[in-house]
Amino acid sequence: MEGLLSRATLKVRCRCGAVVLTAIGKPILVTVCGCSSCGEAGRILEKLPGAPPILDGNSGTPFVLFCKNRVECVSGGDRLREHRLEETSPTRRVLATCCNSFMFLDFTQGHWITLARDRIEDAQSIAGAPKVDRDSGQFLGRLVFAWVAMGFRRPTIDFVSGKLDTAAAG
Repeated sequence: MEGLLSRATLKVRCRCGAVVLTAIGKPILVTVCGCSSCGEAGRILEKLPGAPPILDGNSGTPFVLFCKNRVECVSGGDRLREHRLEETSPTRRVLATCCNSFMFLDFTQGHWITLARDRIEDAQSIAGAPKVDRDSGQFLGRLVFAWVAMGFRRPTIDFVSGKLDTAAAG
């Protein structure tokens, strides 16, 4: 499984299929974030018209983490918009405005991108990825190891087209 996962190309699609990202290779890890910021953002973004659920049954946000240099937008980038809980926040959540699908979280100062697990086309394709608790030392260790493997680079995600208007969420 390890060999197959290291060469895999995952497709990450919005609900209507207009926005497609690809993630190449093995994920850093799979986790569920239960922090207050992810919960607050999930509740706000789920209120957008027609938005699919973001939070799981325990009010957590299921994610798959990849190195930023392994993810690209192959279509629909003009429909991607960011939402920040605070204007100066280094963390932005990105949605596809065509169907208000939450696509990923980008910690802009980090080397990883946090893809929404529910947007991955074939969930079985991540079955062999390490599942790690976000609050564990293993989580931090895997992030540091991935950063070392990237040569301490911090690529940017430059395929997001602007800010999301959440006024429609009410």
